[in-house]
Amino acid sequence: MRLSTLRHACRNLPTPSVHQPRTGVRVFGLAKSSLPLGPSSNSQLLLRAASSVSGTTSAEKAPKLGKQTDGPGYENTIRENVQRTKEEMVALQRGHPALKPTLAIIQADEDDRLLELNKKMAGKIGLNVTQICLPRECTEDEIIEEVLKLNEDPRVHGVYLHLPPASLTSRVLNTLRPEKDVDGVSDLNVGRLVRGDMNQGFIPPLANAVMELLARHGEQRKIVLVVGGEGPLGVALQCLMQRRGMVVLHSRRSSEVLQKQVCTHRCRRAHTHIHLHKGCLIAMSGVGPLTAALRMQNVVQSSSRWAQGQQYRPWTLRSLKLQPLSPVPSDIEISRAQTPKPVDQLAQEIGLLQEETEAYGRTKAKVRLSLLDRLREQPDGKYVLVAGITPTPLGEGKSTVVIGLVQALSAHLKLNSFACLRQPSQGPTFGVKGQRGQISTRISMLEISMLINESFNLHLTGDIHAITAANNLVAAAIDARMLHEATQKDKALYSRLVPSVNGVRRFSPIQISRLRRLGISEIDPSALTPQEVSSFVRLDLDPAKVTWQRVVDTNDRFLRKITVGQASTEKGHVRETQFDIAVASEIMAILALADGLGDMKTRLGRMVVGSSRSGQPVTAEDLGVSGALAVLMKDAIKPTLMQTLEGSPVFVHAGPFANIAHGNSSVLADKLALKLVGEDGFVVTEAGFGADIGMEKFFNIKCRASGLRPNVVVLVATVRALKMHGGGPNVSAGSPLPREYIDESHHSLLQSLQLFPWFPLWLPSPWLLHRTDTQAEIDLVCQMAKESGASDAVPCHHWARGGRGSVELAQAVKQAGSQPSHFQFLYSQETPIVEKIRMIAQKVYGADDIELSPEAQAKIDYYNQQGYGKLPICMAKTHLSLSHMPEKKGTPTGFTLPIRDIRASIGAGFIYPLVGTMSTMPGLPTRPCFYDIDLDPVTEEITGLF
Repeated sequence: MRLSTLRHACRNLPTPSVHQPRTGVRVFGLAKSSLPLGPSSNSQLLLRAASSVSGTTSAEKAPKLGKQTDGPGYENTIRENVQRTKEEMVALQRGHPALKPTLAIIQADEDDRLLELNKKMAGKIGLNVTQICLPRECTEDEIIEEVLKLNEDPRVHGVYLHLPPASLTSRVLNTLRPEKDVDGVSDLNVGRLVRGDMNQGFIPPLANAVMELLARHGEQRKIVLVVGGEGPLGVALQCLMQRRGMVVLHSRRSSEVLQKQVCTHRCRRAHTHIHLHKGCLIAMSGVGPLTAALRMQNVVQSSSRWAQGQQYRPWTLRSLKLQPLSPVPSDIEISRAQTPKPVDQLAQEIGLLQEETEAYGRTKAKVRLSLLDRLREQPDGKYVLVAGITPTPLGEGKSTVVIGLVQALSAHLKLNSFACLRQPSQGPTFGVKGQRGQISTRISMLEISMLINESFNLHLTGDIHAITAANNLVAAAIDARMLHEATQKDKALYSRLVPSVNGVRRFSPIQISRLRRLGISEIDPSALTPQEVSSFVRLDLDPAKVTWQRVVDTNDRFLRKITVGQASTEKGHVRETQFDIAVASEIMAILALADGLGDMKTRLGRMVVGSSRSGQPVTAEDLGVSGALAVLMKDAIKPTLMQTLEGSPVFVHAGPFANIAHGNSSVLADKLALKLVGEDGFVVTEAGFGADIGMEKFFNIKCRASGLRPNVVVLVATVRALKMHGGGPNVSAGSPLPREYIDESHHSLLQSLQLFPWFPLWLPSPWLLHRTDTQAEIDLVCQMAKESGASDAVPCHHWARGGRGSVELAQAVKQAGSQPSHFQFLYSQETPIVEKIRMIAQKVYGADDIELSPEAQAKIDYYNQQGYGKLPICMAKTHLSLSHMPEKKGTPTGFTLPIRDIRASIGAGFIYPLVGTMSTMPGLPTRPCFYDIDLDPVTEEITGLF
């Protein structure tokens, strides 16, 4: 409807009698502006007819047509808004100097006047403006593609859709994130406005501009006739006007309807002597500058909300009710009886932002490392390590203590707490895991009291598969490089390594790094000398000194020794090698120790895969594969968020072997959790195997790499394990327990308590103990633990009662966490390799001394020569005894620890001496567990896995 129609409608209204008082009606018209006003302005005409029940509104005093936005009053309104927004901007950037609020405009025409207007207004305030120009006939999908990009761009805090009305479909409007919808046109923001909840929404700038101009006239009670006004803008205007006490009427866009509606209203209100002055018609055609100013105000408001959202968020954790049953049901029955929270709900409860999680199904998600940057200034919570005495072959429940303790802290003491666990290997699942109570490496739903699906010890989020792919890429690169070097001359090899593409030869960035390590500064491939070319192309790996193995996450004993290169295409380059299980890969150890993507990439590049014939180490970066490895591992580096049966958060991440590696979950998972729980919260993690292996490596390897220090250590000591180490008979997986472990027996228990070296001076305090069997046995363990120096010793019943069964332990941990921790490393980094090994053997294992084989001594000399002497030590020995002899229980004395070989994980950052024989590839038993595992094709339920 054009302005002439509005004039015509008003001109033909009946003239009132002369005796009527000079109270009357003001009609405000909003015609199409010379500048586009908003998404719904291009084809709409809004009319406001305001009637005042008191006051004088003569034609002489009323503003004339076209003068509504002229004059100093209008300019002052704009100036005041700009100044107010500018002050808000200055205050915002004072607290967040790096924040640069940005408005993105998606435009689908060639009119740049709007862009210039917004740029000018943004410049006055200090905002950035970016423009995305689309073809005028762009499709809905093209618009949505740009909107989705802006949704994910953290630099953009507001998006303005300056598009034809036909392009502003519901799908387009609702694709835009509400927090970036600074024009307030999405359904959610319109709904917030209707409901009156503007804590997160935005008032449309054009509607806001109209309300400001109306307010400038000082009218109190008005009757408003809106002509047109469909869509989000019309809804916004109606809500805002009604909220200010106005009566809002609507009319279609035709002069006849308009005349009828105004006349009808005049007749109904005749007793109030309403008088219409035709000269009061006002066209607000110049609200563009004010609208732009208010749009910038919304952008600053959006930026401020974003900045506030980056701050630490208090938890709103909702615990799940757990109903313990007696007798305790099977693992799978317990899990399926509980309904988990959706992972996005869990993430919100613990203060994660929507953009910080990547869901993998309904109950698990990856957490992005950007969280560490967001909460950089947030103090860490308390760091709790759960370790254990030397276990039996059946396992003694450190994982259950971790989960039971976290459930007690969260669900029962109402303290923020997080569990951090290793991801179990898939391989043993089909071998011996799942046979109830029969093996120490079994991790089932019940043992860790977690509410997760069957993928926990199968695929989970694919981290172990990523490690397998990355590891085997290195292995393939090694054999391929040795083949090509052996079958090609320098020139041919060089032309293939640095090929000509479109007539141009260039080194890749990884190849330039190799040139720098060789001392070659030239980056023009044609400028290298023949000697430099030879140095560049020849790694000269010695097949007999390749230390890198292939891996697979399956128990397969026949891969412990294999021969590769037997095909005729490999031209006789046959060599012996082997497979390890995937979690034994050095890449797994790197994943667990890296503190970020950059650190992981650096560590991957410096992995030593073998030696050249001249004795020089050859790295993954020399092979040119380090960048590809980082790409394969870029998602695996993110910890996986899951939950316990009682709804407490858990990070599952990394799973390195505890004998040939450090046997702890990832540094990153611990760091993320420590930030999330807050200063008064608790993060509980575990160390693999016994304290002599997992805990020692936690202190001297993981704590060195992370910079973190434990506040509390919980030592798990079961009556069963204590009896075995006190002289009880051996136990083995699959065999019935001897009567000594079932009946009350104080003799072996007391002997173990008297002999076991509970508290070496170099370990931090305080300590706590855990559970089981007869009350008299439990009382004896607790009494002697306290006499030995533990800050407390309490029984735990989480296996049967969940978190409620660990409340006493949680209270003891809380008390212990308030006391100072006296942490110190066992050895200095400067200590020679031999002395580091000796200190571990004597102070942790109780050995008299160590004995180095000639091969081990030669390796030590080599590592010292290569500059690896300052690396920490990761002892590879049996977990079943403090000594190197599995059958020696309790506290063996008078033995010498033999070191038969020494190897190095340079990427992971440690040297590992081999004590005895270590198998890195488990085998399947006679009757593997896979006989019992099956899938119902109708319900998709898995049976026999746990």
